[in-house]
Amino acid sequence: MLHLRIHPQNPQPRLIQQAVDRFRAGDVAVYPTDACYAIGCHIGDKTAMEKIGMIRRLPAQHQYAILCRDLSDIATYAKVDNSTYRLLKANTPSICTFILPATSEVPRRLLHPKKKTIGIRIPTNPICQALLEELNEPLLTSTLILPGQDMPFDDPYDIEMQLGKQIDVFIDGGVCSRGVTSIIDLSGDYPVVVREGMGNVSAFA
Repeated sequence: MLHLRIHPQNPQPRLIQQAVDRFRAGDVAVYPTDACYAIGCHIGDKTAMEKIGMIRRLPAQHQYAILCRDLSDIATYAKVDNSTYRLLKANTPSICTFILPATSEVPRRLLHPKKKTIGIRIPTNPICQALLEELNEPLLTSTLILPGQDMPFDDPYDIEMQLGKQIDVFIDGGVCSRGVTSIIDLSGDYPVVVREGMGNVSAFA
């Protein structure tokens, strides 16, 4: 496992480039977000996605999410009308995942099998933003919660001890918050707050 210690507020460009090269090569990485740590891979890598599913023991119907730099990626991966776009623009970046109808550009394996939706996050975390800026495309992402756990990982020592032999890259940004993102479903006629976490959901309640 490659262990990269990256400054949480001023990410070192050389280390960000190294991490992005590993994503492009098909590696699975753990990285910090504006909530807890997450596990992710290149959006187009099926093998890496399956590895994430095995590590987390995710069900076949799991709703995956993609991490986007800003709203410029929304039209490529999600169907958004004008009113929904205005709502997203006023409430991003944020500690929220938005469930939206997916476009045909989204690989079928990432979709909810029945609803044909995709989760989209636009993070505030400087490391996430630096990774997305260098990669110049979204990342597949999933909260780092292992089977039998109620809360996600927040401590680098625990991550290295428990996952060091299962993941390819650990992007260490120090201790994170132990909270999870809020989840808002915008795929229907009106917003539905699926989970209230760290993100402010008052605009969608």
